[in-house]
Amino acid sequence: MPSDAAPDQSAADGYLQRAHLLAELGRYDEGIGELTALIATEPAHVPALTMLARMHLAADRPAEALAVAETAVEKATAGPEAVPLLVARGFALLDLERWKPAAATADEILARAPGDAYAQRSAAALLSASRNGQAALDAAWRGVELSSDEPEAHLVLGLVAVRLQLFDLAERAYREALRLDPELGEAGQDVGVARLERRRYAETLEHLTAMADLPVARPDPARTVDDGIRRLLLSVAGLSLVASVLVGALAPASPGASRLFAVLAVGGVAVLLRRPATWRPGLREAMARGLVVPVYAAAAAVVLLLAYALVGGPWPLVGAITASVVAGFTAFARR
Repeated sequence: MPSDAAPDQSAADGYLQRAHLLAELGRYDEGIGELTALIATEPAHVPALTMLARMHLAADRPAEALAVAETAVEKATAGPEAVPLLVARGFALLDLERWKPAAATADEILARAPGDAYAQRSAAALLSASRNGQAALDAAWRGVELSSDEPEAHLVLGLVAVRLQLFDLAERAYREALRLDPELGEAGQDVGVARLERRRYAETLEHLTAMADLPVARPDPARTVDDGIRRLLLSVAGLSLVASVLVGALAPASPGASRLFAVLAVGGVAVLLRRPATWRPGLREAMARGLVVPVYAAAAAVVLLLAYALVGGPWPLVGAITASVVAGFTAFARR
C-alpha cells in the first residue's frame, strides 16, 4: 500500500506545478483544466481547491471562486491552515459586493490565526473594504508588527489608512512599501496567482490615493532602477534554479515530460520579462554600477535551460543550476 501513495502524490504535485506555471503565464483556463483534472480524482485535495479558487479570482470570476472556496473550507481543517481559503472566499465576497459575509470572513481569519502576518493583513484588507473602522486598523498594524520587512504589510496599512482618511499615515506606509519593493508601482500589471493579493492591494491603493489627491514620495531614481533590476535578476535566478532542480528530478523517470517542463519554465521567465520598457532602459546603467555578473549569469541560466529543453542531456542542467546560483548570490551581494 505505501508504494502506491508516492506516485499519486507525485502526480498531484505535477498537476499543481503545471497549473501554477500556466497561471503565471496568464493562461487561466488551461490552469483551471489541470486543477479540475486533479480534483476529479481527489475531491478533497485542499491545496488544489485553494489554487483553483485563487485562479478564478485572478480571472475575474468571483462567483466561481466563491463556490470553490465554500466547498474547500468544508473539507479543510479548523486551524490556521484554512486561512488562504478564507482569504479567497473573502475576496470573492467583496467582488460580489456581499459586505457582511466578507466582514464575517475577516473576523474568522483573525480568530484562527492571531499570530500570522498574512492572516492579519488579509483580514485588515477585507475589513477595510467591507466594514472599516478600528478593527481594520488594528489588524493592519498587527500585520506590520509581525512582518515589518514585507512590503505587502505596509501596503495594506496604507490602504486601510486612506479609507480612514489618515492621509499622513497612508503616505508614510506607502513610502515604506515602495522602499522595500520599488516595483510596487507596477504591481497592478502582474498576472497569475502568486501575487494575487499584492496586485489587488496596489490597484486599490492607487485608485484611492488618486481620489484623495494624496502625494506619495518616491525613492531616489538611480537607487530605484538598481533595486528594480536586482530584484528582477533574483526572480529570474530563483525561477531558473527551482525549475532546473525540478527538471533534473523529473528527467530519469520521464525525459520528455522534463523537457516540456523546461519549456514552461522558460515561458515563466518570459513572463517576468514581458515589459522590456520597465527594465531595459536602466539595465546598462545598472550593469555599469556592478551588476554585470548577475545579468550574464541569469541570462546563461535561461539559455542553458532552453538548451536542455531542445537537446536534453545532463550538462545543460548542471550549467543552468550553477549559473542560477551565481546570478542569485552576486545579485543579492550587490544590494
